[in-house]
Amino acid sequence: MIQLRLETSADYRAVEELTREAFWFNTDRRPYIDEHYLVHRLRGSSAFLPELAYVAEVDGRLVGNIMYSGSKVISPEGVEHEVLTFGPLSVLPEFQGRGIGKALMLRSFEKARELGFGAIVIFGHPDYYPRFGFRPASEFGLCTADGHTFPAFMALELFTGALAGISGRFYLDAVYDDIPEEAVLAFDAGFPAKEPRSKVPIALLWERLEEEAKDSLQGLVLTHLGDLGHFAAHQIARLPGINDQALVTIKSTLKEHGRLWG
Repeated sequence: MIQLRLETSADYRAVEELTREAFWFNTDRRPYIDEHYLVHRLRGSSAFLPELAYVAEVDGRLVGNIMYSGSKVISPEGVEHEVLTFGPLSVLPEFQGRGIGKALMLRSFEKARELGFGAIVIFGHPDYYPRFGFRPASEFGLCTADGHTFPAFMALELFTGALAGISGRFYLDAVYDDIPEEAVLAFDAGFPAKEPRSKVPIALLWERLEEEAKDSLQGLVLTHLGDLGHFAAHQIARLPGINDQALVTIKSTLKEHGRLWG
């Protein structure tokens, strides 16, 4: 059974460790991860909201967590509107796919409503978060700080109409900016040594796909299986030759190598 509660200071190190484990899969496509350092850094930020920092336990073991910070939307007239952002949202790899991330989100959404917050704006996987009510931020008249919009930029109203009449540029707190590599590596040195994940050649997937699907994906110039993480499932599904069976094969191959997709 999943048990949820607010994080305490006694959980800090364990949360950093589970965040490191949850995001370690990314080391097959980038030299290091910084999410666990971001967790550490967030707690020292005035934007951090401990009243929304939940952890999940299974049989007394800490297996997941979610963290929130304050952010803002600034209208073209210069008016600031407070919104929330969450992340990292972490679940230990062996517990992923069991509804832990969902439970953490729904509990924290409920608490955020109780506290009077109106909306959440995130950068996340466009095949995952819409099932919890997130919609493209552009539908609410929002764009990023540099004026862009894209599928991974999403928003959720915690109550109907919370974003009505609010439009403009979205700004994360500065705690998310310019995380220096040297600081990350110095922080990571305090954790047990861990080898980066091996890069799985994309040829493994080619062997399992029909020719039409393989030819279509080869146009994306993929080198390793992890490169598929740059694309959402719905983007791949729109490619010629990608049918339901091809999607099943792609997802099962990714899962076999420790990746959830879509």
